[in-house]
Amino acid sequence: MQNFAHKTIVNSWNEWDPLRHVIVGRADGSCVPPLEPAVDGKVPVDSAMRQFAGSQRSEESIARANMQLDDFAALLTRRGIRVDRPQVLNFSEPTATPDWQVESMFGCMPPRDVLLTVGKEILEATLTYRCRWFEYLCYRDLLQAYFQEDPGMRWESVPKPRLTDASYRASFKQEASTNVGKLKLLSERRYVTTEAEPIFDAAEVLRMGKDLFVQHGNTANLQAARWLARHFHEHRVHSLNFFGDDPYTMHIDATFVPLRPGLIINNPGRSLPPKQRKLFEINDWQIVPSAHPVHDLSPPMCYSGVFLSMNCLVLDPKTVCIEASEVQQQEQMDQLGFEVIPVPFRDVYPFGGGLHCSTADVFREGQLEDYFPHQLPG
Repeated sequence: MQNFAHKTIVNSWNEWDPLRHVIVGRADGSCVPPLEPAVDGKVPVDSAMRQFAGSQRSEESIARANMQLDDFAALLTRRGIRVDRPQVLNFSEPTATPDWQVESMFGCMPPRDVLLTVGKEILEATLTYRCRWFEYLCYRDLLQAYFQEDPGMRWESVPKPRLTDASYRASFKQEASTNVGKLKLLSERRYVTTEAEPIFDAAEVLRMGKDLFVQHGNTANLQAARWLARHFHEHRVHSLNFFGDDPYTMHIDATFVPLRPGLIINNPGRSLPPKQRKLFEINDWQIVPSAHPVHDLSPPMCYSGVFLSMNCLVLDPKTVCIEASEVQQQEQMDQLGFEVIPVPFRDVYPFGGGLHCSTADVFREGQLEDYFPHQLPG
């Protein structure tokens, strides 16, 4: 194995090439999202999180999460992977622009939401929560260092959105006040976000060589897919929708997870429309239903669903990190031919996601490949 620790290389084209450099988040100072329009797309109406909206999470929960994050970072380091960590801000401070004000920020646990690495470029995404508008600052020192150390790195940022009321569907909260109502909205592709401006979380984008797949939903609109298509003009950008029985859908990396070329696990409760599935079929990709989670409920104060069990981090095409208690997911990965590394991580879930969410790629060995040579018209 080559040792790349002595220098910075920015390069990552997909979700499975050998990982050599990664950012792992921190839980320090994290806050429960304040009540704002985007919250209605993610946080259930009966969640205890709404009672504590805008407040800092308990010191005990932060300590437990940081212990698991630190252990995860140490595990990756022992495997020869360089690990960087973000800068913690005072997230309990109110934040504002000329258009709005909210009583707190969020945190810096899920770097995957903020940073999208495509080849030699790291792109700062917009994010859909107002409380996360300034979260990019947690990564600025790292990106500045990468830019200085790798002369080939491209450092870009999506135009900062205004996130005025026009960016959110005014009737969404009322129409989504029940699970039945929420599912109806999702089936009709009516999300909390509008098309007023490009807005998206970076975790809604899957990288598979020349093809980028964007989940159109509550945290990425169609304008975002159009912006990405124009920005990454040498790539093919596809918008995907998933339908099923989960009213609180999250990012694509807990729904549709590529493990290696030709293999994807799919949340069995959220399926692709046949027309969108056809692209994978004509290119001989196997879409396997994910194993069912061990847990029937998410941890307290967590707005992610139980299928965070499939939010894994692929270290290379033969090795994958899985949450330690998710033995059914581990068994499935073993049957699919992977070496499984169990990682205790449920204490991190309430802070914004699982193993994939908690990281952002900087360098994976490999080059740009075309995994979908057969394309559909249009």
